[in-house]
Amino acid sequence: MAKKKPEGYLSAKESRRISRENRKITNEFEKKRKRKSVPEEEYVTVMKDEGNVLEIDNLHTYFFTDAGTVKSVNGVSFEVPVGKTVGVVGESGCGKSVTSLSIMQLVQRPQGQTVDGEIRLNMGDGKAYNIVNTPNYKMQGIRGNYVSMIFQEPMTSLNPVFRIGDQIDEVIALHNPEMSKEDVRKKTIEMIELVGIANSEGVARMYPHELSGGMRQRICIAIGLACNPKLIIADEPTTALDVTIQAQILDLLRELKDKINSSIMLITHDLGVIAEMADYVVVMYAGRVVEKGTATDIFKNPCHPYTIGLMNSKPVVGKKVDRLYSIPGKVPNPIDMPNYCFFKDRCEMCVEGCAGAYPEMVKLSDTHYVSCYRHYDNAQKEEK
Repeated sequence: MAKKKPEGYLSAKESRRISRENRKITNEFEKKRKRKSVPEEEYVTVMKDEGNVLEIDNLHTYFFTDAGTVKSVNGVSFEVPVGKTVGVVGESGCGKSVTSLSIMQLVQRPQGQTVDGEIRLNMGDGKAYNIVNTPNYKMQGIRGNYVSMIFQEPMTSLNPVFRIGDQIDEVIALHNPEMSKEDVRKKTIEMIELVGIANSEGVARMYPHELSGGMRQRICIAIGLACNPKLIIADEPTTALDVTIQAQILDLLRELKDKINSSIMLITHDLGVIAEMADYVVVMYAGRVVEKGTATDIFKNPCHPYTIGLMNSKPVVGKKVDRLYSIPGKVPNPIDMPNYCFFKDRCEMCVEGCAGAYPEMVKLSDTHYVSCYRHYDNAQKEEK
């Protein structure tokens, strides 16, 4: 009797075959992406709603690995309205950061590729770019000027061998070539002051390791806001900070958003941060959006079992429990996703329809949408 191979086992022969196939696929994408002159009609588009600064429509971003294709973002759709904060929440590995990197065209290539869907960025005057098809030379002018990102860990996003002032100078000079060195440095000092750091000139001469975690995070915010972008993507901006500094950073982001009239896409695990900051909430699970709506919709009336599980997992002040609730089971393997609801194997609220195909997103109200068979009847009644 042949010995059964362990789950997930790949022979060297299978791995080589997958690697060859992946190379063919990624070479095609890279060939298209590296073209020198791309016709404008390929990436210029129009917004479905001019009130949005960003529209993500059926986005698919995959990683072609030697073990198989990892579908990190697998059909994500949501909008970021002008002047609003949209919170994206979900556990580690659900596709939040990969979605944000896709918007910036910073997914690690050639393995990582945006293979389908649209990311429409509002450029103003009725014009929009589809970021998925936008060539590299155009993206250089979009990153920083229109969309900027505050990265998750300031110690890894700041260069340890350059002074703080030089790192902010570089961003301002790159996007404003007409500015003199003196003007660039003046703007840098202004940005350091804007994020609430005293002794701005002294800090500009320091290296990242000489600053505290909160100050480094403020410097990352200063770099992100240096060119007054329309959209700020904040990827867990309060990770590893204590609660008082966290509150200061959130207040700062809220204040600066209003000052430069930007929108924020806030990525976090922390439901408390979402409740405090977000106007709209997008809940992601296993590369898909399972529920979206206003912050009031999600917190007052969570409808997807995963959202309910997340709410129950957080500690409540004054409530004594022997053990905090945790969602049972584990996330499905991203290389071999099931053809039914991805949450079904962990769900404690399954109904008869859950045995069918992956549930479509249904509308519960004008602002509230959920992807769950439990709400199909209610949604259909409302649609009639």
